[in-house]
Amino acid sequence: MVTSVPRLVIAAPSSGSGKTTVATGLMAAFAARGLAVSPHKVGPDYIDPGYHALATGRVGRNLDAYLCGADLVAPLFLHGARGCDLAVVEGVMGLFDGAGGQGELASTAQVAKLLRAPVVLVVDASSQSRSVAALVHGFASWDTGVRIGGVILNKVGSDRHEELLREALESVGVPVLGVLRRGAAVETPSRHLGLVPAAERGAAAVEAVEAMGALVAEGCDLDALLALARGAGALPGAAWCAAEVTQSPVHGHPSRSAEKGTSGTDRGAEKRATRSDRAAEEARPRIAVAGGPAFSFSYAEHTELLAAAGAEVVAFDPLRDEELPDGCAGLVIGGGFPEVYASELSANERLRKSVAEFAERGAPIAAECAGLLYLCRELDGAPMCGVLEASARMSERLTLGYRDAVAVGDSVLAAAGTRMRGHEFHRTVVEPGAGADPAWGVLAPTRRVEGFVRRGVHASYLHTHWAAEPSVARRFTERCRTS
Repeated sequence: MVTSVPRLVIAAPSSGSGKTTVATGLMAAFAARGLAVSPHKVGPDYIDPGYHALATGRVGRNLDAYLCGADLVAPLFLHGARGCDLAVVEGVMGLFDGAGGQGELASTAQVAKLLRAPVVLVVDASSQSRSVAALVHGFASWDTGVRIGGVILNKVGSDRHEELLREALESVGVPVLGVLRRGAAVETPSRHLGLVPAAERGAAAVEAVEAMGALVAEGCDLDALLALARGAGALPGAAWCAAEVTQSPVHGHPSRSAEKGTSGTDRGAEKRATRSDRAAEEARPRIAVAGGPAFSFSYAEHTELLAAAGAEVVAFDPLRDEELPDGCAGLVIGGGFPEVYASELSANERLRKSVAEFAERGAPIAAECAGLLYLCRELDGAPMCGVLEASARMSERLTLGYRDAVAVGDSVLAAAGTRMRGHEFHRTVVEPGAGADPAWGVLAPTRRVEGFVRRGVHASYLHTHWAAEPSVARRFTERCRTS
């Protein structure tokens, strides 16, 4: 299958150049023109996709060649971009920066090549003039497999400054597709782990995204950028499909053994399959997924995989809801900022007790990072759910990086020996760092055990992407169905 999706990758020489402003602004500007825009982010970042979603009205999706493997980048992209007029992919760090010591793996450059997409380079021009030509020339010639289709100059100070920059770039042969002046209205507040998530800012986030869209619409040649995107050409391969990878009978994907003719034997098999489908539909377990400002980190594919595996997925907010959803058979608590909301989470004593009782019954719980902290006895002295014999506290040290891991033993999430790749990003410490039955054996960059498996609980600092290993969604859903 060959699919043509107009697409752009927004990259930069380094972090802090303005990628998020430009990418989000382009999404908002094109959406304001009436285009259906598909938003994407290279890497494991959860925060930028929240702003992308505000700009486009569509869920922001991640493209991570480390967590998911290079072979899944294009299928996941096509899945997210299905039915859209344009896709905008925001890069990570500098264009050629990826997983440490592993070449181009997980870099924006690798994703651009896998998507056969032109790159628009965002350059912070605030402290240079003629030198910009050397910079752009170096990036355009470093890897001939990466096509730099244009440059957007950011933080330009004046008309004269712009004139000098344009003159310098004339000899490089890379067109200037936009010039953005310094503007405080588009600045987004940061704290200990980067930008403050859109879910926490409410109307202020909406206003910031609108300002980004207006800035980009005024300073960029949208017609030229759209023409560049439309010149990306066809992208071979099929879109990723949660129902197919989970082989869910609920979603009408029978096993291959049933995909035969119309003999009497086959009709009997079809009837049995129909009865099986009906029984599975009636047995759909309800899985509650934590959300709201304190738990805003999630990959859209996780809930899609759970639904495809036969679950009914419902959201709840631990800051507001005092009980778990009615009929809840399983619980997923992803990442976020419980440390920012520790007092509010602690004050919701009824929910904390409900979660503790849920865990004590042996019900399946999958917790990542923020979820791990929430299940501890306490967080910075504030009582949490007390499911785990561990305490959590803030730390000055940033823990950041990709991890290779293997499941140490069987759990509700993974069978012993299951290999997965994960990512850590936190400024907290949990003591002890692992239980008697750890969740993962981390193989790289250093060997250690990590996390907790206790009855139905799987709790860990590692963020994983279930699209890389759909069996975890099937296994978790089945445990919820039978627990």
